[in-house]
Amino acid sequence: MPSAAASHRFWQEPFDSSLAHQRWGLSEAEAADRLLQIGPNDVLEKRVQPLWRAVFDRVANPLIVILLFASALSAWTGDRVSFVTIVAIISLSVVLDVAQHRRALHAVDALRRSVGLKANVIRDGRPHIVPVESLVPGDVVQLSPGDIVPADTRLLEVENLYVNQSLLTGEAFPVAKHARDAVDSSSAVDALNAVFAGTSVISGSATALVCETGRRTELGAVAGSLSERRPVDAFERGIQDFGLLMMRLTMFLVLFVLAVNAVSGRPWLESLIFALALAVGLTPELLPMVLTVTLASGARRLAERRVIVKRLASIHDLGAMDILCTDKTGTLTKADVALSQYADAAGLADPRILELAYLNSSFSGGIASPLDTAILNHKSVDTSSWTKIGECPFDFERRRVSVLLDRGAERLLIVKGAPEDVLSLSTVLIRGDDASLHLDPDTRQRLMAEFNRLGEEGFRVFAVATRPLSKEETDVRAHESNLAFAGFLAFVDPPKADAGLAIHDLANAGVAVKILTGDNERITLHLCRELGIEVAGVLTGVQVNALSDEALRARLAATTVFCRVMPQQKARIIRTFKQDGRVVGFLGDGINDASGLNAADVGISVDTAADVAKEAADLVLLDRSLGVVLDGIHEGRRTVENVTKYILMGASSNLGNMVSMAGAALFLPFLPMLPMQVLLNNLLYDLSEAGVPFDNVDPETVKWPMRWDLGLIKRFMLVLGPLSSLFDFSVFWALLTLFNANEAIFQTGWFVESLATQILVVLVIRTRRRPWNSRPHGLLAGLSIGAAVAGMVLPWTPFGALFGLRELPALFYLLLVGILAVYLASVEFTKQALFKNGTRENVQPGQSDDAIRIA
Repeated sequence: MPSAAASHRFWQEPFDSSLAHQRWGLSEAEAADRLLQIGPNDVLEKRVQPLWRAVFDRVANPLIVILLFASALSAWTGDRVSFVTIVAIISLSVVLDVAQHRRALHAVDALRRSVGLKANVIRDGRPHIVPVESLVPGDVVQLSPGDIVPADTRLLEVENLYVNQSLLTGEAFPVAKHARDAVDSSSAVDALNAVFAGTSVISGSATALVCETGRRTELGAVAGSLSERRPVDAFERGIQDFGLLMMRLTMFLVLFVLAVNAVSGRPWLESLIFALALAVGLTPELLPMVLTVTLASGARRLAERRVIVKRLASIHDLGAMDILCTDKTGTLTKADVALSQYADAAGLADPRILELAYLNSSFSGGIASPLDTAILNHKSVDTSSWTKIGECPFDFERRRVSVLLDRGAERLLIVKGAPEDVLSLSTVLIRGDDASLHLDPDTRQRLMAEFNRLGEEGFRVFAVATRPLSKEETDVRAHESNLAFAGFLAFVDPPKADAGLAIHDLANAGVAVKILTGDNERITLHLCRELGIEVAGVLTGVQVNALSDEALRARLAATTVFCRVMPQQKARIIRTFKQDGRVVGFLGDGINDASGLNAADVGISVDTAADVAKEAADLVLLDRSLGVVLDGIHEGRRTVENVTKYILMGASSNLGNMVSMAGAALFLPFLPMLPMQVLLNNLLYDLSEAGVPFDNVDPETVKWPMRWDLGLIKRFMLVLGPLSSLFDFSVFWALLTLFNANEAIFQTGWFVESLATQILVVLVIRTRRRPWNSRPHGLLAGLSIGAAVAGMVLPWTPFGALFGLRELPALFYLLLVGILAVYLASVEFTKQALFKNGTRENVQPGQSDDAIRIA
C-alpha cells in the first residue's frame, strides 16, 4: 500500500475556499458512506479473524492433516466407520477450541475498545466524540495538548501549535506548525501546514481537515515496522520452549512406535493411523485455547476491578512484576492541588505575583497542569485587555513556560517554572513600587534557601519572572534572559490516606515501589514521611546522568526515590532495572511518561491520561489507586498459576501415555488402543480441562511474584510421566493374567484406566496443599469427575461399541478403584517432594534492599 506521500501530497495543494467550507465538517450520513467505501482508520488494519480462517488454521495442523489423510485411506479400504468417527472427534475438538478462543478474544476486544482513543470531530456543524477508527477523509477534527493526531490532516486554524513528530522523523524536539498555504516540498517532514497520524500535540490547539486515513497515511508507510511484535517475554518464550520440548518427545516416541509395529509385521496403514492418533493425543492442542481463555478470564475479572487490559500477555507480566515505578502526583497524593501562598523576594504577599502567574496560566496553550488549574481557581483576574503574541511551551528540559502578551502600549514576557531555572535567568528583583534591584549572589542564596524550606514542608514551588519587550520583539525563546524576578507561589497537594497502606501491602506481596518524579527531593521526602514510607536512598536526575549504566545498576537496589528526573531518565532507570533481571511496571499518565511506559514490562496508565500515555500502556486504570494495581498483580499471578496447572497436568499425563504406548508396542501382538479410542480419550480429557481457567488458587501461591518456570514442568514430566506408566503396566499385567483379556477387552480396560488416571490426577496436581485442603472450582471438579465417570460407563453403551469398547468385568472396576487410590496417593507424595526440592519460580525480593519499608 503506498504512503500518502506517494499518492496524495495534500500539503502542496492551495488553501482555497473549498477547504474553508469544510470547517463545518461532514454530515453523519456522509461520514458513514465514506467509512463503508474507504474502511476503518486503522493503520495496522487489525481485523477479527474470519471464522473459516480460525477453523482452517486448526485443521491445517500437520498432524491433523496426516491423520485425516490416513483415515481416508482406511475408509477407501473399507473401514468407513473409523473414518467418520475420527472426523467427528477432530471436528468436535476444533469447534470447542475455536468457540472458546473467539469468545475470549471478543470479550477482551470489547474491554480494549472501552478505553480506545477518541477524536473530537465536527459533524453536522457540531462537535462529536467518536472512536478514531471511524474517521474518514473530509472530517474536521479539533486537536488539543496531549492528543495523538488521529489521521493525516491539513491545518485549518492554529493557535501556537507544537507537535512531536519523533515517531516519523526520530527528532525529539517539538515542531511548530502553521495554517499556511501550500508547502512546496515532497517530504512530509517539511510540511509545516499539516500534522500526521501518530504524532502528538505538545502544546497549542488546532482545527484540521482529515485528508488521509488508515494505510494511506504517512504512518501507514511504516505500518509493517509498527506491527512488529515487542521482544518475546519470559512467558511467551517459556510456552515456545515447552512446545518444542513436546514436539521432540512426540516425534521420537511416534517414530519408535512405528518402528516397533513395522518390525512386528502389523498392517502399515493401521500402524500409521495409530501413530498419528497417538501424536495428536499427546500434543496439548488445547493449550492456545486454555491460555487465551485463562488470560481473558483474568482480563474480565480485572475489568470488574476497573482495570482494562489492552495486551493479554501483560497479565502474566503483572503477576511476575517485582518492581513498580510510579510518579507521586495522583498516586501517592490526591492530585487536589491548591495554591497555598504567594510572596515576593522579601516574603510579602504581593498581588502582582498572582496576576502575573494568572496571565501566564490563562494564556498558556500547553497541557493544563494541576498547578495551572490551582492558580486559575484561586482568584479571577481580568485578562480581557491582554492579547497573546507568542509562547514557548513547557518542556521537561527547560522546565518552564513563557508567554508574550500585549496590551496596547505594553508588551510583557511572563515566565513561570522551576525556581532554580527561573532564578538562573533572572538578574534583577521587582519591588512593590515597580522599581528593580540587582539580584546579587547573597540574595540568590537566600531565595534558594526559602524554596528549599518550603519544599521540606511539602510545598511544590513555582517561581515567576517577567521582562518588558518592545513592539518589534516577538521571539519568545530568544528573550528568556535578563528577567526580573517577581516572586514565588507555593502549592499543596495532600497525600492519599490509603497510599501508605497500599505500599505496605505491595511490599508484603514482594513488589518494591520506586518513586520517579520531576519534583525535588525535599517535597518527595516530606511526602514519604507523611505516609510513613522509609526511604532507603535518593538519586536526582543530575546524579543519574553522571552515573554509567554499571554504576546506576549498582545503586538501584538501595534507592527508593528518584527526583527531578526527566522522561528519558525514567526510561533509562526502568531499562536498567530490567537488565538486572527484574520485571518492571511503570504507572504514568502524562506525555512525558510515554517513553517510560514503552520501556517497562508492564505499562500502566489511567483513563484520564494523555492519549500518548494511554496508547503506550498495557493496562488502563479507571481508578488511579495503588490498591487497584495490587488487585491486578494478584490476578496476574492467579492467571499464571492456572496456565501452569494445565501444562503440568497435560505434560505429565501425556508423557506417561506415550511411554506406556511405546512399552506396550514391544510385547503386544495387537495395538494397545485403537486410533479412534486414542482420539476419544484425548477429547474427553480436553473437555475435563476446560474448567482449568476458572479454577480457584490458594492464597499462598500468589503471595510472591510468579514467573514462568519451565524447569518445574520438565521435572513433573520426567517424574510423574514414568510414574503414570508404572501403573499403566500394572493394569496391563492384570488384564493379561488375571482377566485373560483378548484384544478388545485389553483396549477397553486400558482406555478406562488411562482416562481415569490422567483426569483425576488433576484434583491432586492443581494445588500445593493436600487435595482435601484446597477446594477446586465447581466447573473443574464437575467436568473432571463427569469425564472420568463417562469413560467408565462408555463400554456399557451402544456409543462405546462404535469405538470398539466392550463391557468389562465388574471385578476390573474394583481393581481400578484400588489402583486409582494408590496412584493418586503416590502422585501426592511425589508432588510434595517436587515442590519441596524445586519450587516454582516465585521471586521474593530481598526486603532489606528492594521493598519500601514502612516506618
